This record gives sequence, C-alpha cells and structure tokens, in this order.
Amino acid sequence: MTPAAVTELHRLALAVAEEGAVMAKQMREAGVAIADRKSSVADIVTEADRAVETAIRDALARARPQDGFLGEETDEAGSASGLTWVVDPIDGTVNYAYGIPAWAVSIAVVEGDPDPATWTGLVGAVISPMAGETWEAYRGGGARLNGRRLHIAKETELARTLVGTGFGYLPERRVAQAKVVTRLLATVRDIRRAGAASLDICSVAAERLDAYYEVGLHPWDLAGGTIVALEAGAHVAGLRGAGPGESFYLACNPVIAGPLEDLLLASGAEPLAPAAT
Repeated sequence: MTPAAVTELHRLALAVAEEGAVMAKQMREAGVAIADRKSSVADIVTEADRAVETAIRDALARARPQDGFLGEETDEAGSASGLTWVVDPIDGTVNYAYGIPAWAVSIAVVEGDPDPATWTGLVGAVISPMAGETWEAYRGGGARLNGRRLHIAKETELARTLVGTGFGYLPERRVAQAKVVTRLLATVRDIRRAGAASLDICSVAAERLDAYYEVGLHPWDLAGGTIVALEAGAHVAGLRGAGPGESFYLACNPVIAGPLEDLLLASGAEPLAPAAT
C-alpha cells in the first residue's frame, strides 16, 4: 500500500473516530441506558455502544464499501480489499456507565486476516473525549498525542517500572490475575488499572506507563492503541515469542521487555488457553 493511500486511511479514521467520540459524549450526557450483559454481571453493553458502532460502521461502509469490518457489538463483515476496520465504539464501558472519564473510541485499519498475531496495522486512532485527547498514528508515520510526536525513551529498569493491567470479567480469572499482581508488586514501582485497554496502551506510548499487560483482550480492545504504541517505539508482543492477542498482550519500553517477561512468568502469568471447540 502506498504512503498516500495510508495517509488517506489515516484521515478517514480520524474523522470517523471524532464523529463517534462526539456522539458517545452526547449520549453520556443524556444518561446511560444498559442494553445487555455478556459474559458476567460486570460485563455490560450500553445503548451508546451499539448506536456509536452502528454510526461508525455506516460511515466507513459509505466511504470504503470494499473493506471489512470487525467491531465489538455487530457482526463481522468480510473484506474484498484486504483491509479491515477494527472498532471499539466505547472502550471502557463500565467507566462510561459510572461516569468515570477513562473511556475512548478506538478505530484501526489493518491489512490481512483480522487476527492481532498476524495482521499488519496501518492506522490507529484513539479518542478520549472527556480528557480532550486524540492519539493517532499510521504505519511509518509516527505517533502523536494532540499533534505532539511521541517517542519512548530507551531507559528504565524494573524497580522504576509503572505497570498497567486489567482484569477479566470471570471471577476465577480475576483470582489468578490478582495473584500475579501481588507478586509483581514486590519488584516494580507500582500498578495501575484504568479500565480501558486502548488508553493503557496509548499511555505506554506517552510514557505515562512503562508497561501494560493483560490476558483476554479482544482485537477491538487493542488494535488502535497498538499502532500508536509501535509507532512510538514500544515493544508489543505476547509471551514466549508469541504474537500479541487474546492469549497474552504486553506493551512496554523495549529496554525492559526481556526482564519484565521473565518477571511475569516467574509471577505466575500464563497465556490464556484456547477456548474449547
């Protein structure tokens, strides 16, 4: 894909993400309506999630009818162009429902099968309307926060590492994740849990976090932020040489990638087992 074509995708992603962010904010101000629950009582869907995703999907279909679509709330659409739009209409839905400002609209364009371990990320846009922050990047073009270029400084150590993470919705997974955090706290500076994966990943790009890891992320959770993190110079991977994805996701300062992975494994972190078929 030519640089000009990627730049055009970047412009479209930003425009559609901005429209989605305005819509989500307006719906939040009007009041939250819970539409459904998914894997557990804590795993909620709001009417805004569905409405914003539908609006984003419709806008992209008008502009790029040959592209595929993979979103959190609607059915996947195959791609005739080799490109897929990966969308989380409201990342951090629980925060959104409670009025906690850490939520975002995340849009990415990827090339290849819509699998984080194998796709090539082309464009990412993550907008946090309550913070007034727009994170965006495109392949080979660098990453920016509100227009300011982001570069990760290649210096840190485990003892000074501020680590972000998240927890699954199922109680048994939370118990296992809490044990890992307890062991990490003996070595790293501290732990943060914001509740929106896209913002945590972007925080690594901006050095607000030195690292972020989580098990169980879906493609739409990580797609937009990953492109921002990579273009800022972050290390992004799974465990034991695997690619990043639902099984395990780690974004961090590259200087600590090896020692941090060793520490995570020593603390009991394990990739998520494939779902039974």
